[in-house]
Amino acid sequence: MLLKKIDMHVHCIEERGIPKLSGHFYPTVKELRKIYDKIGVEKGVLLPPGTCPEFTTERLSPREAKRIAEKYNNTIGWWFCGIDPRFGNNNPQTDFSHYLNYYKSQGAKGVSELIPNIPLDDPRLLNLFSHCEKCGMSVTLHFGKPKNDYGVVDELGLPKLEKVLKMFPELKVIGHSVRFWSELGADVTEETRDSYPAGRVVREGRVGELMRKYSNLYCDLSSLSGYRAMARDLDYTYKFMEEFADKIFYATDIHDPENINPQNPAYDMLKLSEFLDNAYLDGKISFETYEKICRKNALKLLGECEE
Repeated sequence: MLLKKIDMHVHCIEERGIPKLSGHFYPTVKELRKIYDKIGVEKGVLLPPGTCPEFTTERLSPREAKRIAEKYNNTIGWWFCGIDPRFGNNNPQTDFSHYLNYYKSQGAKGVSELIPNIPLDDPRLLNLFSHCEKCGMSVTLHFGKPKNDYGVVDELGLPKLEKVLKMFPELKVIGHSVRFWSELGADVTEETRDSYPAGRVVREGRVGELMRKYSNLYCDLSSLSGYRAMARDLDYTYKFMEEFADKIFYATDIHDPENINPQNPAYDMLKLSEFLDNAYLDGKISFETYEKICRKNALKLLGECEE
């Protein structure tokens, strides 16, 4: 039996407004529904665009994200709230519980993709993490370059991520993006960490080490970085999925209606659904693992099931 997926990482808007600098748009909910029907997704978790100043064209407020989830619940089942660590007074004393508890009361299930281009152990981020832990809100992290980029900044080997995992053991941290997934193998270098490393994982990298060591580290398989990390060494991938079956989420990172076009540079990331189906059908992963990655882990984090 093939399963409909829960997408833990998607971007969309209700109607088109200003285009991105590229001239493209985020997908509308209706455009997203068409993509979901083609790739076997039941519904997704909305990560609102424009949470931070970096990489912002279209902004989606928590109020709008909530409305979309309520109005189009057959496509967007849940939403995360957008929080920037520079909100409030732009200092490490901001009371983020003020925001988080309110958004949680309105239905937010976690904190949206964090993309501020500041070090992961910046006191303002650590303050935000402490409030997220206190309020029981998970955090999705996008890792970026130190300058002229978007995404939190960490060094090769992800030492700052480990620091955060140690400091906040009850905080569920969801890793994502190429600078996270390039650490799947130990062969990653400063020159390759912004690319999509290919070939066998001869020696395990920091992702596996940290996933094993810290119960609060999770990962989503979204974007080209997630898919290509899983496709690079199938023998390692299937073992990785079985070992960390409780901590991996199916996700897409759809951000453009053109993502479904085979000529679109991001098209490969939509192959993940079929990739997981085939892994199960070919006996490479168990049905239990397949079910957890495709939907059960998401539903558990979202509070929709207890197991």
